[in-house]
Amino acid sequence: MTEVAAASASLHGDRIIAAIKEAGIDYVLSVPDITTAGGLLKPISEDNSLRLVRVCKEDECLGIAMGLAMSDKRALILIQHTGLLDSMNAIGGVAVEFKQPICFMVGLLEREVDRPPRQSGRFRIRIIEPILDVLGIPHHLIDSDADIGVIRSGIEAAYRDNGPVVFLIGRPPVAS
Repeated sequence: MTEVAAASASLHGDRIIAAIKEAGIDYVLSVPDITTAGGLLKPISEDNSLRLVRVCKEDECLGIAMGLAMSDKRALILIQHTGLLDSMNAIGGVAVEFKQPICFMVGLLEREVDRPPRQSGRFRIRIIEPILDVLGIPHHLIDSDADIGVIRSGIEAAYRDNGPVVFLIGRPPVAS
């Protein structure tokens, strides 16, 4: 994405929430994330058709999501990239080795929107995609409304194929 395109791109939280619902998500498990708080977390907390479960630590979400999946309920984990990194042991065990449909939506806090995450000047953002590649976890950068279409198909593939998926939220979504 060029600098001009990045500056003019928009990402609307209501469109992301619609895609989540279309994919059959029943529960959103979350530790507050500054990147997604205003445009996603707040509207989700006010939406009676989604059940928001707030947790103390990101890796707690994995066991809850696994239990929900075994009860034919779909969950989405909404966290920040630092929490994803902190949860790598649980992700490797629960999502990858046990082949569970664990769906993540991960805010890339302070990402420079004029460059891809792999070219970030921030180390922890730069390593997210390579780590997911090593783990074999499909991931998608959601940087504008044009990218939202992959959310439904990604979640459906995770539940069909029994494996994790990560949606990287590259800029703060705007509330509508």
